[in-house]
Amino acid sequence: MRSYLKDKMGSIELPPAGFFEHVAFAPLDAIFELTKDYNADTSEHKVNLGQGTYKDGNGEPWVLPAVQGAKEKIRDANHEYLPILGLPSFRHLATKLVLGDSGPAVTEQRVASCQTLSGTGALHLAGLVLYEALGPSCTVYITEPTWSNHRQVFEAIGFYVQSYRYYDEATGKLDVASLEQTFEAAAPGSIFVMHACAHNPSGCDPTQEQWRRLATIAKSRKLFPLFDAAYLGITSGDYDADAFAIRHFVNEAGLEAAICTSFAKNMGLYGERVGLVNFITQTSAAATAVESKLAQLTRVEISNPPAFGARIVAAVLGDAELCAEWFRNLSTMSGRIAEMRQQLYDALVRLKAPGDWERIIQQKGMFCILGLPLDRVLQLKSKRLELSPSPWISILILFT
Repeated sequence: MRSYLKDKMGSIELPPAGFFEHVAFAPLDAIFELTKDYNADTSEHKVNLGQGTYKDGNGEPWVLPAVQGAKEKIRDANHEYLPILGLPSFRHLATKLVLGDSGPAVTEQRVASCQTLSGTGALHLAGLVLYEALGPSCTVYITEPTWSNHRQVFEAIGFYVQSYRYYDEATGKLDVASLEQTFEAAAPGSIFVMHACAHNPSGCDPTQEQWRRLATIAKSRKLFPLFDAAYLGITSGDYDADAFAIRHFVNEAGLEAAICTSFAKNMGLYGERVGLVNFITQTSAAATAVESKLAQLTRVEISNPPAFGARIVAAVLGDAELCAEWFRNLSTMSGRIAEMRQQLYDALVRLKAPGDWERIIQQKGMFCILGLPLDRVLQLKSKRLELSPSPWISILILFT
C-alpha cells in the first residue's frame, strides 16, 4: 500500500479510491455464524450446538434463582460511574471466591484485581500487562484445540502464539505426555494459557495429581501460568473442586499467575459481560504497581466498566442465603449437563451407532468432541435434522 504524506501546508494527498479501499475483509467468526444459522433455521427439530450457553428444557435461557434474588436486592441502585478498577465489593468478593478466603496471596495482599468486560476482556487486559512486563519476545502457549479467541487475543496484542497437542483425537482423552513435554521444553518466561476446568472444546481436564505435576514443572522452568476460568462451579457443581488448579498453582506451589474469570456461564450473566482479572505477584508492592497499570489501561480502553452485572455478582456473593442458593443452582446446571451427556450416550448405544462413545460421558462441562469426520458434521448441520423428527435418529443416519 502506498503512503500518503502531508505537504508543506499540512494537507494530505487523498487516496484515489477512498480511505478504506485497502482494508481487507476479515473472516466471519465461525461460532457466532453458527448461532446465526441456527436462529435462521425454521426446522422444529433443530439443536443448537454453537455457543456454550446453558438453556432450560425448552431451549430458553435460565435466569438463576440466585440472580433473580440479587436483582431484587439491587433494584434501587444508582447509575453513577464505577471507579476505573470496577466495583470494589465485586473485586474483593470475587477474588476471595477464586483464590479462597485464607489463601496466602489474599492474606498477604499480593493480588492485583480489575473488573473486566467478561472473560475476553480479562484475557486482553492480562495480555496487555504481560506484553509490557515480559516483552514481545515472550511466547504464549495455547492448547490444540482451544477456544478460538485465545489465539486472536494474544496475536492482536503482538505476542507470538504457539499451539501444542493437548487432545488425543484417537482416544478422545487428554494427551498428558504432550502437555508435560511442552512444559519441560518451553523457555523460561513463557506464558501458558490454561483452562482451569471444563476445557473448551475438548472437555478433557488434567487430574489433580497431573495438575500438581504441571505446577512443579512450571515452577522449576519459571513459566507463567494464565488461567482462563470461565466454568468454575458449573463443571462439577462444586466451586472449590473446580478451582483446584488455580489454588494449587498459587496457594500451594507459590507461583505468580494471572487469572481471568467470567461470570457469564456460572451465573448466566452472558449479556452483562462481567469478568475479573487477577494478577498474583511475589510482593504487595508489585501487586500495587500492577493494579496501577490495570487502571491506566482500563482508563484508556473503556474508562471504567459497567455496573449492573458486577452489582449482581456482589449481591450474590455478599449474601449468605443468596450465595447458598447460587451453589445449589451450580449443582442443578452441572447435574443437568451430565444427565444430557448420559442420555446422548445411552441413545447412541441403544441405536447401535458404530463407534466408541465413551468420550461423551468421560469429557466434562459444556463441550464435547464426538470425533466425527468433517463431511459428516456438515451433513448433520445442513440437512440431516430436516429428514427426521428425532435428533438421535439423525445422528444414527450419519454413522450407518
